[in-house]
Amino acid sequence: MRVFSRVVERRSFTLAAEDLGLPRSTVTDAVKQLEAHLGVRLLERTTRHVSPTLDGEAYYRRCVSILADIEDAEGAFAGAKPKGLLRVDMHGTLARHFVLPRLPEFLQTYPDIELYISEGDRLVDLIREGIDCVLRVGTPQNSDLIVRRIAMLGEATLASPAYLERFGTPAHPDMLAEGHRMVGFRSSATGAVLPLEFTIDGQVCNRVLPATVSVNAAEGYFAAAKLGLGLIQIPRYHADHALRTGELVQVLENFPPTPSSVSVLYPHSRQLSPRVRVFINWLVSIFDRAT
Repeated sequence: MRVFSRVVERRSFTLAAEDLGLPRSTVTDAVKQLEAHLGVRLLERTTRHVSPTLDGEAYYRRCVSILADIEDAEGAFAGAKPKGLLRVDMHGTLARHFVLPRLPEFLQTYPDIELYISEGDRLVDLIREGIDCVLRVGTPQNSDLIVRRIAMLGEATLASPAYLERFGTPAHPDMLAEGHRMVGFRSSATGAVLPLEFTIDGQVCNRVLPATVSVNAAEGYFAAAKLGLGLIQIPRYHADHALRTGELVQVLENFPPTPSSVSVLYPHSRQLSPRVRVFINWLVSIFDRAT
């Protein structure tokens, strides 16, 4: 069941074999034996693609539930701790600032969990890519995922000293129309450049400025601001070092953007395995301590 479920999720015998640390031939034989035992075809195979049949999709859902129950049952014994491979995806800045520095404590508590962390800004297809959960800034609008908000991060409007020397330091968002520029950040979902956001007299107001440069990744956005290419808005924790060294300056502090939520996302279709559950609870605890 574990082998078959991973093949369905990864849509590949080869990738499933890599995840499970098994030879590809072993994975292929296991699925063939399962199909022979059940007397039905579970997977449609082509040279480039593997997908479940209708019977395979139904059986996969039962497998996911059964395997989660088995892990819960095993974990109920005194001293038993979650184990196995745990795949998570998160923003690189979140990983480096909040998660990685505290990771030794998690692995010391759960030494039998093998953790794989991938970094990205896009919302991955968790089932297809074999990811157990995702950590993101913001609340993606995706009804196929369960979203659990675990923290709120304060945001800041920033510019380099060279930019402010050239364009001046605005005292109010209304002054931004007087020749100011921004670094455009393009949404991975829509491709549109996101506006700057300010709180004025209790109301959230958007401003869109000319953008000579636009990017679609957090690190490029941050780097462009340090080069004096325009104003940016990012979670303040990300800019702490640049603010201390003077590479960036906070402006319009009295008109802050709304805070950004930090959320964990996981599929509706899966029961949380014990290793995913303890990891999410640990994430909640480290963000509680940090924020």
